[in-house]
Amino acid sequence: MNQQEVTKSQPVSKRMVWEAYKKVKRNRGSAGVDRQSIAMFDEAQPKNLYKIWNRMTSGSYFPPPVRTVLIPKANGSKRALGIPTVSDRIAQMVVKNHLEPMIDQEFSSQSYGYRPGKSAHDAVSRASANCHKYGWIIDLDIKGFFDNLNHDKMMQLLKLHTREQWVLLYVERWLKAGVELDGEITARQSGTPQGGVISPLLANIYLHHAFDKWMEEMYKGNPFERYADDIIVHCSSRDEAEELLAVIRERLREYDLTLHPEKTKVVHCKDYRRNKVEEDGVGFTFLGFDFKPRVVRSNRGGWFLGYGAAIGKSAQKRITATIKDSGLVRWTTATIESIAEKWNPKIRGWINYYGRFGRKELYKMFDVFNMRLARWIGNKYRITSKRACIKRLKIIKQENKKSLCSLVVK
Repeated sequence: MNQQEVTKSQPVSKRMVWEAYKKVKRNRGSAGVDRQSIAMFDEAQPKNLYKIWNRMTSGSYFPPPVRTVLIPKANGSKRALGIPTVSDRIAQMVVKNHLEPMIDQEFSSQSYGYRPGKSAHDAVSRASANCHKYGWIIDLDIKGFFDNLNHDKMMQLLKLHTREQWVLLYVERWLKAGVELDGEITARQSGTPQGGVISPLLANIYLHHAFDKWMEEMYKGNPFERYADDIIVHCSSRDEAEELLAVIRERLREYDLTLHPEKTKVVHCKDYRRNKVEEDGVGFTFLGFDFKPRVVRSNRGGWFLGYGAAIGKSAQKRITATIKDSGLVRWTTATIESIAEKWNPKIRGWINYYGRFGRKELYKMFDVFNMRLARWIGNKYRITSKRACIKRLKIIKQENKKSLCSLVVK
């Protein structure tokens, strides 16, 4: 640290800002209220980074308003996504990089969201294992968690983990930063922007105290999986689940959080051992995967009723819409190689995420894609027979296995 850095009032080094910048650049992201992209930021990178460092070290850094974009959801509603400016994302990353290594080790092993070394697949895998052991689950849906996080409680909880004034100073300013929507800026009274760099860490701190720690102390016999604000709790009976749900509801109210009355539910995990309960296994969705009774093949060659995860219906609809709306059948001037170049990253992404559990269900989705390719062949080569198009597609795939890569999905 040079002499200029020593004289600054806040312990933020240029190295901390540089490391934060590299992560933000790697993560990319859209422009904030200033409409400055990462490419535009890089045009004067040294000057911009110096400005962030200078203001953070002097305590004079004040975050600009967060641009809000409304993202359509599958049910027709919209989710508010907050997009800080590039500079603000770097400043938030400085604090996150400093704070997370110290706090993360205190979090529950049953918390998976936005944590180093943990993933959504880890959470789904553990949920599957617990559904095998326990016959009932509580599917908790916290209504507008990121919008309703209590600022005063958030700061109180953060002080349990750090007393560093510069960290507390900037977190409080980020919580209170204005919100920009359609050109109008309003003050934020509660919540933290879903899309902010620091927000997932703050969410984990909040729910660590509101839920995780409390559950592990009071209800050790009820394992759970939490990924950010998505929570599944396992129980041995319906009565136990309903009683525990009532207690959880009251617990979360103490932290100004409300369970969605329609989306929160108790579900029976019906399988071959638990098939005498009158209700059908209703099923639930967790991190894009549908859990429900499924007929599966045993190692001995027979079939039995299991309970497990596979790509969810909402994800299937989204993928189908992406394929159908792409206009692929009209790309008559394109080559199969150019189509592969465009589509392979998407297909790899779908397979890598949704193919981890119940891959056969995912592969059914590619029937839609294959038929679109067959129609493309018909339009490109003026082949009218559907059977002939499919036959031609198989030949093309066979001849171009290396270049087509994940277009060969079966």
